[in-house]
Amino acid sequence: MPISDARRWNKRYQQDEFSTPGSPRPYLIQNADYIPEQGLALDVAMGRGNNTGFLLERGLRVIGIDISEVAVCCAKTHFPTLMALVADLTCFNIPQHYFDLIINFYYLQRDLWQVYKRALRVGGILVFESLTLDMLELDPDIDPNYLLAPGELRSGFHDMQILDYRESWIQDDRGHSRAVASLVARNI
Repeated sequence: MPISDARRWNKRYQQDEFSTPGSPRPYLIQNADYIPEQGLALDVAMGRGNNTGFLLERGLRVIGIDISEVAVCCAKTHFPTLMALVADLTCFNIPQHYFDLIINFYYLQRDLWQVYKRALRVGGILVFESLTLDMLELDPDIDPNYLLAPGELRSGFHDMQILDYRESWIQDDRGHSRAVASLVARNI
């Protein structure tokens, strides 16, 4: 991501409504039975750490990465045991066979998909949710490069054991409709 993206996200997270972590994503909670209760988790583009507290409470050690310094500081303030860093994921090296869990919510960088597969240990779990092309019905100005095509997420992880998959409209925590593809998969 260019530095302009970091500035944009920093500005957003400086707003009062984004000054503290929010609730964990419902899809993460709905699939809690698949999430390990120990080991190391990677929270990709973690923002303010909405999911971090949930993972820490389960007994996981968590590394969180985000491009926003403001978001990382917020998450680290609220979750002191979080291993947090500011990084641009477009040029960040994620180690191989290192994580028991990787979560990715609403960040779409397709070239990371193969990286995730290599970064997970055998038996490791990936939880992924992102917007789909159906969002163009609500907002035709969204860049379609940041939206998943029908079946794309499932196809991208076909070589993993897919434990849960859905494409649907959901309500976010602010009552807005979102068209999403959601996946839980195990590395085999």
